[in-house]
Amino acid sequence: MHTMKVQTKYYNLLKSGIKTVELRLWDEKRQLIKVGDQITFSDLSNPVDSFTAQVLALHRANSFDELCKIISPTQAGFVSKEELIDCLQEFYTPEAQSQYGVVGIEVKI
Repeated sequence: MHTMKVQTKYYNLLKSGIKTVELRLWDEKRQLIKVGDQITFSDLSNPVDSFTAQVLALHRANSFDELCKIISPTQAGFVSKEELIDCLQEFYTPEAQSQYGVVGIEVKI
């Protein structure tokens, strides 16, 4: 069982099923996730609000720009590739993306 905290906007999109891919660095914690595992997502601003989803696929790439060639930005809750990249660069520097790579964790509630 894995746990992830998600900003409210993206948490609600995940919980509703509109967002089906959670984007993260492919760091040591995410490397433990396997297809078939379960992840409990919680709302960053209200941690008691949570739900569990099953991992359907792990989409890996060297950067979020490259990941957009594998998944659609709408699967991750974004309108466009540019919006996705701009938002995620606030959290993950190009250096961190280069160091770890990135992953799109495809889930189903």
